[in-house]
Amino acid sequence: MVRMGMFGRGLAVAGLAWLACNAFAADAGSPVGSSNVTTADPAVPRPPGQPCVVQLFQDDVFNDFGTRPFNYAPPAGCGTRWSKVVLEADFSVTAGRQYDRTGSIWLGGVNLYFGTTEEPSSKVAPSWHVERDLTDYSALFRNAGQGQAILWNLVNDTYTGVIHGSARLLFYPASALAPAAHAPDAVIALGSDAVGSPAELDHPDSQLAKTLTLPRNVERAYLDVIAQSQSGDEFWYTCVPDAYAGEVQECGGGNFREAEVSIDGQPAGVAPVYPWIYTGGIDPYLWRPVTGVQTLNFTPYRVDLSPFAGVLSDGAPHTVAVSVAGANNYFSAAASLLLYLDPHATQVTGRVTRNTLAGQAPTPTIGDTLKTDASGNVSGDITTKLSRQFVIEGYADTSHGRVRTTVRQTVGFADTQGFVIDAGTYRQATDQLTWADGTSERRVGGFVLGTDHQSVRYPLHLVYAQTVAADGSIAVATTVHQGYRQHGVRSLGGIPLYESRVDNTVDTADTLDFDAGGHLTAHTGQGSAQAFDFRDSLGSCYRATVQSKDGAVSGFSEGHGCPGGRNHVAWFARPDGSPTAGGSLLDW
Repeated sequence: MVRMGMFGRGLAVAGLAWLACNAFAADAGSPVGSSNVTTADPAVPRPPGQPCVVQLFQDDVFNDFGTRPFNYAPPAGCGTRWSKVVLEADFSVTAGRQYDRTGSIWLGGVNLYFGTTEEPSSKVAPSWHVERDLTDYSALFRNAGQGQAILWNLVNDTYTGVIHGSARLLFYPASALAPAAHAPDAVIALGSDAVGSPAELDHPDSQLAKTLTLPRNVERAYLDVIAQSQSGDEFWYTCVPDAYAGEVQECGGGNFREAEVSIDGQPAGVAPVYPWIYTGGIDPYLWRPVTGVQTLNFTPYRVDLSPFAGVLSDGAPHTVAVSVAGANNYFSAAASLLLYLDPHATQVTGRVTRNTLAGQAPTPTIGDTLKTDASGNVSGDITTKLSRQFVIEGYADTSHGRVRTTVRQTVGFADTQGFVIDAGTYRQATDQLTWADGTSERRVGGFVLGTDHQSVRYPLHLVYAQTVAADGSIAVATTVHQGYRQHGVRSLGGIPLYESRVDNTVDTADTLDFDAGGHLTAHTGQGSAQAFDFRDSLGSCYRATVQSKDGAVSGFSEGHGCPGGRNHVAWFARPDGSPTAGGSLLDW
């Protein structure tokens, strides 16, 4: 369904039909005319039955730089295995002036939520609702623990917006219609904070790392990674290599960013970094009331570390680490290790037999066609490109035989920054694409247990055009296109069992007008549109669009193009594109 809120600096200034059910609540009414936060993102689909609810915190006030601790206890009388676990959170900010802020929720050191806030205005006090499917984290929720919410917010006579927030976990008991999920057996935080907090990665050598002695029967391992740009890195996607920064009047440090995963210093995987744009980014009017892709609720990227399962099971300490190639002050990172254990073995052995990622440094190729004439006018492009293919293979001797896991991946980055700079014009056009194509295969002897293929594409097109009139007034026009595209296929013996596609795009534009003294006098031409499309091979279909004009919702639709003209998503699907662990069919 189209999500409306319920209650924030810039460059310029066929066989499972019996499990399917309609997962979404009834239409809450048209949001047309509303100035409140509105997106086309889907809710987390739900299984049948009533959930058990655990409130994490209720109407906490975020008006300083302190954390908000909470105590957690498992839901009473709800069992210890659930068909689904969902985090729901509601946030609001009072009308006034406030930056976008980063929020995160943690339990026992593990990240449950990571996102940013909507900026308010003098007349609009925005509110919004976010959800995250945390079924894969079920093992974490079986024991009591300490958690905290972190949402640092400066409130004074200038920045007046006060943020409020609530969060709860919903546990759906397993039933005949909704069996218990085949979730990981252990969830381990990578950070050193026992309660949980983001790690600051200031430069490429900075690491979010933890040395662990793991259970001796690890059969599969995955790492969920979130790397969020902050401070000088907030607009990394528009930066240029240091050698060009002065000439084109842009931030230095280059614009290639990629999260690198290592085990004991050995490259173990790659997580592409999404170019999230926050609601104060570039021009705040661009994001009112339709936000950028995932701005309020980041989706982690899951790295398959299963080739290392035999190594991780040897009883020795191992260091798992995440860094960000190109980090230039700074990235805020979170990572959680998910383990599947062999229930019939006390000791799994094995080793990594092939790793072609080792020795492939994440060093992009830089090129340019820049020209500077005698008057100092600059025109031309700066290009940044990198593409790597690698294979990591290993085996684990388990109770059901030697399991060989092969991870093949191609990761790439292509960026062109085009400039036109003269006495009356500063124009920068960013064309960028980050992509990853990966396949994980598990086999015992000649029998393929399962093959998972995933492709992701993160396109970004951004044009920033500043023109100076004869009277010294300035117009700054910005257009942005963002996309999040994902295609996943799960196969057995070469036969596809399940396939899904996600396509989430946001297009937005606005022009800021300044007088000769640099004071903002108006903004014109604000308009935005988001389109969200999810489909799977079992008949799920979710489509929603929302448009805005001059800061208010001007149109929306839902279900158009789906059978019967309505959204219908199986309860076990992940229409937002959030990762699954891979294993048995659909993990149930």
